[in-house]
Amino acid sequence: MHLLHARPIDDLVIGIYFAFVLGIGALVSRRMKTSTDFFESGRSLPAWVTGLAFISANLGALEVLGMAAQGAEYGMMTAHFYWIGAIPAMVFLGVFMMPFYYGSKARSVPEYLQKRYNEPTRAVNAITFAVSTLVLSGVSMYGMGLVFHDLLGWDMNQTIWLSAVVVLVYTALGGLTSSIYNEVLQFFLIVLGLAPLVIVGVIAAGGWHGVAAHVPANFMHTWSGTNSEATNSMHITWPGIILGLGFVLSFGYWCTDFLVVQRALAAKNINDAQRTPLIAAVPKVFFPFLVILPGLLALPLFPHLGQDTGAHPENSYNNALPLLMGHYYPPGMLGLGLTALLASFMSGMAGNTTAFNTVFTFDLYQAYIAKSKPDSHYLIVGRIATVAGVLISVGTAYLAKSAPSIMDFTQTVFGFVNAPLLGTFLFGMFWKRTTPWGGFYGLIVGILAAVVHFELTAHGVLHYSTDQAGNFWRAFVAFSVGALATYVVSLFTVPKPAAELVGLVYSETPRPESDKHLPWYQRPLIFGLIVLALAFVTNLFIW
Repeated sequence: MHLLHARPIDDLVIGIYFAFVLGIGALVSRRMKTSTDFFESGRSLPAWVTGLAFISANLGALEVLGMAAQGAEYGMMTAHFYWIGAIPAMVFLGVFMMPFYYGSKARSVPEYLQKRYNEPTRAVNAITFAVSTLVLSGVSMYGMGLVFHDLLGWDMNQTIWLSAVVVLVYTALGGLTSSIYNEVLQFFLIVLGLAPLVIVGVIAAGGWHGVAAHVPANFMHTWSGTNSEATNSMHITWPGIILGLGFVLSFGYWCTDFLVVQRALAAKNINDAQRTPLIAAVPKVFFPFLVILPGLLALPLFPHLGQDTGAHPENSYNNALPLLMGHYYPPGMLGLGLTALLASFMSGMAGNTTAFNTVFTFDLYQAYIAKSKPDSHYLIVGRIATVAGVLISVGTAYLAKSAPSIMDFTQTVFGFVNAPLLGTFLFGMFWKRTTPWGGFYGLIVGILAAVVHFELTAHGVLHYSTDQAGNFWRAFVAFSVGALATYVVSLFTVPKPAAELVGLVYSETPRPESDKHLPWYQRPLIFGLIVLALAFVTNLFIW
C-alpha cells in the first residue's frame, strides 16, 4: 500500500516539469556545433549560471533525500557535511585551484593529471572516475524508483526507465549546456519545493525550541559532545570529523571531482570560473536548514523510521522527507514537492552523465583508441557515450539496494575514489618536485589502502560505531598512505623540468592580475573570506 495520494493536479505539475526539461534540451541542441560546445558549453556561461549549476549538480539524491535521512538518523551533526565538509573546500577551489584548471585548458580533471604527471596517472583516474559516476548515477535512479514506489505506488522499474529516458534525451541533445540550464531550473524547484515544508514544520513544532523538545538532546548540536564517541549521535570524535570529513572527503570531492569542477570550467573567463564555487558556497551555508531539518521534523511524526527496515522498507530513513511532504502538503503543493524530489534525482543523474561522457570521450576514447579524428567524430562519440552511460547506470541502480542510507553508500564510494586522489593533487599543485611516477604510485597505493581498510572493517578487524565514522577514517587513511607514497616515490624518481610545469604548479605559475578591476567584494580571496566568516557564524548557532 502506498503512503501518499497524488491528485491529478500533482501529476500535472510533474508533467509540466518533464516538458520543461525536454524543451530546454531541444532548444540548446541547436547550439551544439562542436565538441567544445557539447562538452564545455563553449566556455561561455556567466558566473551566476555556473555557480547555481555547481551547487545544483550536488543537489542529487545524496543531498536532498540523503541529507534528510541523515538528519533523521544523526540530527544536526549532519550539518558538518556543509559547514566543514563543503564550504572551506569550495573556497579553496575557487581561490587557489581554479586558476590551474582553467588556465591549463584541460577539458577534464584526468586531462589535467596527464599534463601534470603522465598518461598512466590519467588512465587510473579516468577509469575509477568513470566507474564511480555510473555507480552514483545508479544510486540516484534506484533512490527515485524506491521512493516513488513506496510513496505513490509507481512501478519501480518504470520509474527508473522514465527518468533515464528523460535525462538521456536532454543531455544527448544539449550536452553540458542543457544539463547546466536544467540544473539552474532544478535549484529553484528544490528551494521552492522544500522551503515551505520547513517553515510549516518548524511552526507546527513550536519553533526551534519545540523541535529540540521532540528529538534526542544531542541531535540539536554539531560540535558539542564530540570529545567522546559516546556523547554524540554520529559516534565519532572531532579529530575524525576534521581530518576525515573536513579535510580529506571534503577537499577530495569539491576540489578534484570532475562532476562539480566541470561546471566551473564552463565559465566564460577565469574570473567567473573562480567565482563559480564561491557563489555556490553562499546558499550552501543555509542548506542545512533546508534539507536536514525535515529529517528532524519527521522523527516525532513517524517514530517507526529506521526500525525493522528489512520487513518494512517504507520505514527507511530515506523516506523521511517525502513522508513529511505527505503530512503537510495539500494537493498541488504536494506535486511541487514531489517535483523537487524528481529534480534532485535527475540533477544527480544528469551531472554524472555529462561528466562521464566527457571523461570517456577525451580521456579514454581519444587518448587510447582514436587519437586523430575530426572534431565531429568526437561529438558523435560523446552522444553515444551519453546513451551508454545512462543504460549502464540503470544496471548499477540496484547496487544501492543493500545500503541502509544513500548517504552512507555515496560516502563509501568517495572514500575509494576521491580521498586517494587528493594527495596526488595537493602534491602535484604545490610541490614542483613531485614526479610523474610519484603521482601515479601515490594514487594506486591510496586506492589499495582504502580497499584494505574496507576489508578489515567488513571482517571486524577494525570496528566503528557507525558506518559514517568508518567512512571518515577510511578516507583519512587512504589520503595519508597515498600522500606518503607520492612523497617517497618522488624522492627517488626524476621530476619534470620547471618549464613544463608553468600553469600546472603554484610556484611556477605567475599570479593572475585579472581581478584588479573588480570591486573588492567580488575578488575571489575577499569573497571567499566573507563566505567562510558567514559559515562560522552560522555554525555557532547550533554548536
